[in-house]
Amino acid sequence: MSGFFGVVSKEDCVFDLFFGTDYHSHLGTRRAGMVVYDPETGFDKSLHNIENAPFRTKFMSESNSMKGTMGIACISDYEAQPMLLRSKHGTFAISTVGKINNSDEIVRDILKGDGHFFEMSNGDINPTELVAAIIDQKDNLIDGIKYAQDIIDGSMSILILTPIGIYAARDKYGKTPIAIGKKNEGFCAAFESFSYLNLGYHHYKELGPGEIAILTPDEVKTLVAPGDKMKICTFLWVYYGYPSSSYEGRSVEKMRNICGALLAKRDDVKPDIVAGIPDSGIAHAVGYANETGFPYSRPFIKYTPTWPRSFMPSTQTKRNLIAKMKLLPIHDLINAKSLLLIDDSIVRGTQLRETTDFLYENGAKEVHIRTACPPLLYPCKYLNFTRSDANDLITRKVIAKLEGEEPDSETLKSYADPDSEKYKKMVEMIGEELHFTSLKYHRLDDMIEATGLPEEKLCTYCWTGNE
Repeated sequence: MSGFFGVVSKEDCVFDLFFGTDYHSHLGTRRAGMVVYDPETGFDKSLHNIENAPFRTKFMSESNSMKGTMGIACISDYEAQPMLLRSKHGTFAISTVGKINNSDEIVRDILKGDGHFFEMSNGDINPTELVAAIIDQKDNLIDGIKYAQDIIDGSMSILILTPIGIYAARDKYGKTPIAIGKKNEGFCAAFESFSYLNLGYHHYKELGPGEIAILTPDEVKTLVAPGDKMKICTFLWVYYGYPSSSYEGRSVEKMRNICGALLAKRDDVKPDIVAGIPDSGIAHAVGYANETGFPYSRPFIKYTPTWPRSFMPSTQTKRNLIAKMKLLPIHDLINAKSLLLIDDSIVRGTQLRETTDFLYENGAKEVHIRTACPPLLYPCKYLNFTRSDANDLITRKVIAKLEGEEPDSETLKSYADPDSEKYKKMVEMIGEELHFTSLKYHRLDDMIEATGLPEEKLCTYCWTGNE
C-alpha cells in the first residue's frame, strides 16, 4: 500500500508537506520521497529507504533544507516515489497509489514506440514510472491521465507536480480516496483526510471517482468531471484507514464501533473480557463490549518505544516471532480468563495463531476469536494491500483440504455464503487449525451496514469475487 500528500501554497510549503506526509506512515514501511518546486530554483527531490526508521527521522534534514511553494510526497510499501521526470510535457514529478495487473501488456505496446524503462532490483518495472510513460503517450497531461485510467487493469490514483500546480486524479472507480484541504495560503491533496487538519486546513472536498483537478494556491479547478460509478475499497474502514480518517463522509472509528456492535448481536459467547488485537481491532472490540456489557480490557499491550516500524526479517517464522515480541502480556487479565478477541481480518492466520498460543501459555482458559470482516477468499486485484496470492490465504488452504482439490469459481461462491454448510465447515476447520476456542466472522451484509454506504458503492471483491 502507499499514501501520498501534496501542497500548493503562496508561502513555503515544506513544513506542511513534511508533517502531512508523516501522517501517512501507517500506509507504508519501505520507501518514501519528497519533491518540491520553487519558482526561482526549480525542482528538488529526496528519496529514502524507511524500512527500519520512521519517515520523520529520515527526512528531518530535508524538512529544514528543502524550499518550495509546491510539493508532493509519498510513503510506500513497494516502489520508490515520487519520481522526477523530464518528457515532452516538460519536467514533472509523479506519485501514485494503486495496482496495475496488465503492466506487461502495456509495456509491450509502449516499447514498440522506443520507450525506455529503468527496472527495480527485483526485475519489476516501477509502476509509477509506467504510469508516467502511459501519460507521455498523449499530447497533454489531461489526455494522458485519462488514457492511463482507461487502459490500466486495476486502479490508479495520481498526483503530478508541475510548475503551474498539482494535478490530482482519483482512480476511475474511486477505490482509493483523494481529499482536498483548504486554508488561506493554499490547498493540499491527501489520501487521509485527517492528515491536514492539525496543519490549519479545513475539509474542502473529496474528488469523485475518475475526477481530475488541478490545484493552485488560488483555486481547485475540476478538469474532468467525476464519473457516476464508485467502488471504494471497504477494507479501508475495516483495517487500513487510520482511526481518525473518514472516507465519503463515513468515520473509520465509528464504522468499527458499529462493526463490533453488529458482531455482538449475532453472538452468544459469554467471555470474562473483550479485547481488540492492537491496533486496528481495538475500536471493533469497544463496539462489541459496549453492545454486550462485557468488560473491555487489554490483556496485552503493544510495546512501541523501540518498535516504531515493523522490522521485517527474511523468513515467515522470524516475522511471526517479531510480531509476538511486540505484545506484552498482562497476566492478571489473562490467567484463568475466558477471552474474546476481535481482529480486523485473518489472512494467513499464522500471526493470530501465535497470539492465541501466547495467551494460552500465559494461562488463558478460552480464546474466542471474532473478525471484523468476512473470510478473505480472493487476493485484492485493485490495491497492493498485500502481495499474498490465493494459495497464501488460510481460507483457500482449508477449502482445498475440504474439497480435495483447488476450488473452481462456483465452489468458492458457496463458501462465501454465511448460511451454507460449506461456509460453516470452513470456519470450523480454520478455528481448529489456529487453536481458537471458537471462531466467527463478520457477515458481509452487517459489514456493509456498518459503513453506512449502499452496497453498489463499495468494493467487496476480496470477500465475494464480484467486480
